[in-house]
Amino acid sequence: MEKRRIGASDLYVSKIGLGCMSVGTEEKKALHIIDSALEMGINYLDTADLYDQGLNEEFVGKAIKQKRQDIILATKVGNRFEQGKKGWSWDPSKKYIKSAVKDSLRRLQTDYIDLYQLHGGTVEDPIDETIEAFEELKQEGVIRYYGISSIRPNVIREFVTKSSIVSVMMQYSILDRRPEEQILPYLNDHQISVVARGPVAKGLLTKRPMENASQSMKQNGYLDYAFEELEAAISGLKDVAGDRSLTEVALQYCLFDDTVASVVTGASSLEQIKNNVAAANSTPLTDEQVKKIRDLTKASIYEQHR
Repeated sequence: MEKRRIGASDLYVSKIGLGCMSVGTEEKKALHIIDSALEMGINYLDTADLYDQGLNEEFVGKAIKQKRQDIILATKVGNRFEQGKKGWSWDPSKKYIKSAVKDSLRRLQTDYIDLYQLHGGTVEDPIDETIEAFEELKQEGVIRYYGISSIRPNVIREFVTKSSIVSVMMQYSILDRRPEEQILPYLNDHQISVVARGPVAKGLLTKRPMENASQSMKQNGYLDYAFEELEAAISGLKDVAGDRSLTEVALQYCLFDDTVASVVTGASSLEQIKNNVAAANSTPLTDEQVKKIRDLTKASIYEQHR
C-alpha cells in the first residue's frame, strides 16, 4: 500500500490506518484483526490509553511485539481514568502526561511511541505546559513525534504557533467538510498533516440502506443535514460512484487532499479490513468527480471555537 509522509517527520504511514478502538475486548478476535490489517499492508495503528481503560493498548502491544520496527504506532493521552471506575477527567498537565506515557509504554510493550497525541483540549488548557511535556518526551527518546486530536480551529492554531506538532487528527468526510474551509489549507502551509477519522460518517457512507438508520439519525439527521437532505445527498453520491462502493468513494475523497497523510478506519471484522484496504488501493477520484461530490454536499464551517 502507498505510504504518505506525516508532516515534516520521517514517519511514512499507509494511506489508511487501523483505528484499534473498534477491535473489541475479546483478545483472540482483536489480535486476529490487527494481524490481518498488518498482513494487508497497513503499517499505521492508532489507539489511546482511554480505550477500554488500557486494554486496547495491551492488545496492540501483543500484536506488534515481534514486528515493532515495521509499525508506526500512535496513541493518545489526556483523559485521566481510574482502573475499574466509570468515566474519566481531562488532564493535560505536564505531570500527568509524563506519568501516563509510562503506563502506555508498559501496556504497548515498547520503549518508544512514534506519534503521541493529545486527546482533545481547549484554549483554556495550560498549553505551554502541555507542549513542554511533549518536547521533553521527545528529547528523552520516549516519543518520536507528537500531534493533537482536535477539531477546534483555535486550539489547532495555538499548537501550530507554539509547538512542533507534525499532525492533527480530526473528523473529516464527504458529509463533514468543515476542515476544508480553513484548517486543511492552514496546516498544509505549515507542513503539518491531517490524520482523518470518521470517513464513512457513522456508517452513512457504506452499503447500509438508509432505511436501516437509527431512529435518532432519522429524527435529528447528521451534523447540519436533516435526514431528508442526507437521503438526497447519498442518492446523488451513488450516481457519482457508479460501480464503485460508497465506502471506496468516501475514503478516496479524504485522500484527495495531500494534506491528509492517512485515513483511520475502524474494523470489527476481517471483511471490513479487506473492504477498507481495497478502497484505499482503488483508483483515485478525478478532479471532476470531486467537484460533483462538492456540488452535492454542504461546504459546512466550524461555528464554534474559531
